[in-house]
Amino acid sequence: MSTKIIISGSMAYDRIMTFPDYFMNHIIPEKLHVLNVCFQIDNVTEHFGGTAGNIAYSLKLMGGEPLISAAIGRDYRRYFEWLAKQGVATGGIRIIDEEFTAGATITTDKADNQITGFNPGAMKHSSQLDFDRLDPAQTLMIVSPGNLDDMRLYPATCKMRGIRYIFDPGQSLPALSAADLLDAISGCAVLMVNDYEFELIMNKTGLNKEAIFERVNEATIITMGEHGSQVMANGRMTAIPVAKSKAVVDPTGCGDAYRGAFLQALASGRDILEAAAMGSVCASFAVEQHGTQNHNFSENEFRDRLRQFATA
Repeated sequence: MSTKIIISGSMAYDRIMTFPDYFMNHIIPEKLHVLNVCFQIDNVTEHFGGTAGNIAYSLKLMGGEPLISAAIGRDYRRYFEWLAKQGVATGGIRIIDEEFTAGATITTDKADNQITGFNPGAMKHSSQLDFDRLDPAQTLMIVSPGNLDDMRLYPATCKMRGIRYIFDPGQSLPALSAADLLDAISGCAVLMVNDYEFELIMNKTGLNKEAIFERVNEATIITMGEHGSQVMANGRMTAIPVAKSKAVVDPTGCGDAYRGAFLQALASGRDILEAAAMGSVCASFAVEQHGTQNHNFSENEFRDRLRQFATA
């Protein structure tokens, strides 16, 4: 029986806009208390996003069968049509008819300054995952940024039922208390964060890195962007370099691509270091494209790049 991979997180539409000037030219500092300004943009692009959607997309590219556990709004049809084209099942996604799908509207000026508006929308609602339908021995789960109640409850439920899970708090870290973080980290199979998030966890919990490592069952993975990732497993820290890309176009979503490949590798019986290497290679394809679900590769292309990565 194959391992079920459950991806708990968010579904979102990301709208990216470009302002062909500098924000500072249109903001009067002494009038910030009565700010009323309109930035006329020159283009808009929309991307399918959200942690659950992004991770599932890359996991499917790796040959896996992701099961998304998330909530989506009444404007779900376009996203469902996209997922259907990718062969990703939508049966575990809860539709919230009274909400819009979570979404970020990001405006970037000529200096790469950004103004972002975020509507959590349907993400305010639990995905209501039915744990009774899961076989603990054949389930691997990732709890990624999404509904906060799910992020608190699902790790505890996984531990109670003996389900192996990865905790990936990401952008939700500021909203989680020290107690929330300690409860979720303690007993997880893998803690996956970037270097800034790891520092934030230490600051919020008051624990040093060794104390955090000790609470994780199998490995702590700290991603560091262009500097690769660090894997702490079996009492040893191992550096995983970045895989070489043809071009660096947009790093957005690379972390989710890493996670998708990592999950599929782990579910397929690979060890932690092999899974991290495959995550690095998948991320190298993601960085070559704008957006979070626009990269693609064949099995042979992935295998060739993984081989080059292993011999570099």
